[in-house]
Amino acid sequence: MLLKQFTEEDLMAILKRALTDQQRGLGKFAIKADDEAIRFIVRLSDGDARSALNNLEAVASMVQSLPAEERVITAKFAEEALLKKALLYDKDGEEHYNLISAFHKSMRGSDPDATLYWLGRMLTAGEDPLYILRRMVRFASEDIGNADPHALMLTIAAQQAFHFIGLPEGELALAQAAVYLAVAPKSNALYVGYGQTKELIHKTGYLPVPLHIRNAPTKLMKELDYGKDYQYAHDYQDAFVAQEYLPEKLQGKVLYQPTDAGFEKTIKERVNVWRRLKNDSKDKGVKKP
Repeated sequence: MLLKQFTEEDLMAILKRALTDQQRGLGKFAIKADDEAIRFIVRLSDGDARSALNNLEAVASMVQSLPAEERVITAKFAEEALLKKALLYDKDGEEHYNLISAFHKSMRGSDPDATLYWLGRMLTAGEDPLYILRRMVRFASEDIGNADPHALMLTIAAQQAFHFIGLPEGELALAQAAVYLAVAPKSNALYVGYGQTKELIHKTGYLPVPLHIRNAPTKLMKELDYGKDYQYAHDYQDAFVAQEYLPEKLQGKVLYQPTDAGFEKTIKERVNVWRRLKNDSKDKGVKKP
C-alpha cells in the first residue's frame, strides 16, 4: 500500500503539537514559533514528517539556551538556523575530511581566497579550531619547510593567540596564519628528505656511530678511541671542516635536497659548497690562525 504525503496543514499541526508536547516533544522548553516560521520549516520537508520534525528540533536546539521570554522562532531565525545546519557535517564522516582536504590543497595551491573560504566553512560548521591549527602546523613543515622558516613560527603564534583570545575573536588569528601559509613559497624537500630518512633507517637498521664523533666522558672510552681525531668546526674558517658524520656504510648519502624556493635557495647554495668540500679529499678545511 502506498503511503500518501502529509499535507502542509497536517505537518503544521504535527509541528505545533511537537512544540507543546511535554512528554515526547519540546514542550518542557517553552519554545514558541509563529505560523510563518512553522510553514517555512514544513515547506522544506517536502511532505516528509520526519524531515520536518528533525528540522524543527535543529532550530529549537539553537534557542533552548536563551531566556524563556526570548525563545521565539521566527521565519528569519528558522532560515538562518537551517542554513547553519546545512553547513554542519559529521566530524567522523566524509564531509569532514573533504573540507580539511580542500583547505589543505588550497593552501598548497597558493590560493588565499579559497583558503579563507574553506577555513570559514569549517569554523562556521563548528569544527574544532585546534584541529585546524594542528593541520596548519603540519602544513608549515610539510609543504613550506625551510622555503619560509617563519611559516612554522607564525602558525604556532596563531595557536597561542587563539588560546589567549578564544572564540570568536581568535578566528582572525587562524585566518591570518592560513593566508600566510597560502602565499608563502612552497617546498616539500624537508618532507621528502625525512621520509627517505625513515625508509633508510628501516632498511639499514641501527648502524654504529663513527668513533670520532662519539662522546668520550671517561678514560676507558678515550682509550677505545672514542672522539679520536674529531675536528672541532669552530677551529676552522667559516666554522666548517670536511669530515664525515654519517655511519661508514652511508657516507656520501644525500637525504635533504633543498629547492630554489624562498630562503631554501640560500640553504641550497650553502649546502652545495659544503658538499663539494667534503667530496674534495684534499681540502679538509683551513684552521684559524
